[in-house]
Amino acid sequence: MVSRKVHMSPQVTPSKINVEALTGSKADIEQAYNELKAKNLALDLTRGKPSSEQLDFGDELLGLPGAGNYTADDGTDCRNYGGLRGIVDIRKIYADLLGLPVDNIIAGDASSLNIMHDLIVWAYIFGTQDSPRPWKDEDTVKWICPVPGYDRHFSITEHLGFEMINVPMTDEGPDLDAVAELLKDPQVKGMWTVPVFGNPTGISYSRETCEKLAALDAAASDFRIVWDNAYAVHTLTDEFPEPINVLELAEKAGHPNRFWFMTSTSKITFAGSGVSFFASSASNLDWYASHAGIRGIGPNKINQLAHAKYFHDAEGVKAIMRKHSASLAPKFAAVDKVLHERLDDYNVATWTEPKGGYFISLDVPDGTASRVVELAKEAGIKLTEAGSSFPLHKDPDNRNIRLAPSLPPIEQVEEAMDGVATCVLLAAAEAAEK
Repeated sequence: MVSRKVHMSPQVTPSKINVEALTGSKADIEQAYNELKAKNLALDLTRGKPSSEQLDFGDELLGLPGAGNYTADDGTDCRNYGGLRGIVDIRKIYADLLGLPVDNIIAGDASSLNIMHDLIVWAYIFGTQDSPRPWKDEDTVKWICPVPGYDRHFSITEHLGFEMINVPMTDEGPDLDAVAELLKDPQVKGMWTVPVFGNPTGISYSRETCEKLAALDAAASDFRIVWDNAYAVHTLTDEFPEPINVLELAEKAGHPNRFWFMTSTSKITFAGSGVSFFASSASNLDWYASHAGIRGIGPNKINQLAHAKYFHDAEGVKAIMRKHSASLAPKFAAVDKVLHERLDDYNVATWTEPKGGYFISLDVPDGTASRVVELAKEAGIKLTEAGSSFPLHKDPDNRNIRLAPSLPPIEQVEEAMDGVATCVLLAAAEAAEK
């Protein structure tokens, strides 16, 4: 098996599996698994959490903005109420970072997941400014879900009872022919995306994909793309992805309100204690503010000021992200190395080799992903449940497993992945004998 140095790997096919080597080694694989269980491990590769080393990078933030330092660049007293759209100090930094006009960005609290939830719930209750009626009054609401994708995205649309439609991913983004066909249905109101270093594949949408998504005709006047750019600067190399101004693309294509664009500092500074950002057309921002102004009076401007002083500017953000890259990249390399060493001779798995983000997407023989997770659990290795990267946690092929190597020390990553490889081999050997 050759794991291509691109974002998406080909699926494992029965004709490529080295059944002879697999079944011939089954006794040795079973012995290796019994030895694995005897270690009584307690390892966790379930979620993409920053490690303690990464969290330490933000310690300076704990002393900012400092006593007596509470005034934003425009003279705003950040200790007081107001300022629903956030202070310009932090908005300017992220506008430069993302290649967007500062007037098209709102800075909020906590994480961008909160903003996504609010946007969809408000559209459900009230409708958007482009909606003929609130989404709750539609016979059904359909939502496009590129897969594998982000489980917390799917949880929001599942929670509201939307019909979620799987669309496969390619090396450059979602299958646009499939998306275009679905958009002929006026009940299709939205689409999830993670356009840069996606969760869990690590794929980044090409400029051509972005342009086509901006230009596609949609039967629903209120069709929205949730542009969750969570990993916009989360490189594993020294190179940062080129920012693509999808707001401008959409305006030029005649669909100015199409994109709900968000990002945050959650995996840059402190999870749950950072700054979130919502970027969109002026009309969308006004619509958002009309509801957000009822929900609350304004964001935590002191925290926004602290982040602005910590980052200084867009280049300051990149300097911090290079520290994160130096911490994360060896762990991702370790996963790749172990999987190659343990699995190449058997052709039983493919996986992505991302250049950024927090995850690796592992595909095993059809029908065996849940068994791999079960075997790993019995051996003391926690993996994300099989199917988690699909709506309703249902992977129709039972083949995909999301790996998250960021949290443990590299020695534990290596030990865990050696164990995972053993579980992949055992599950494949069991399946081959059926």
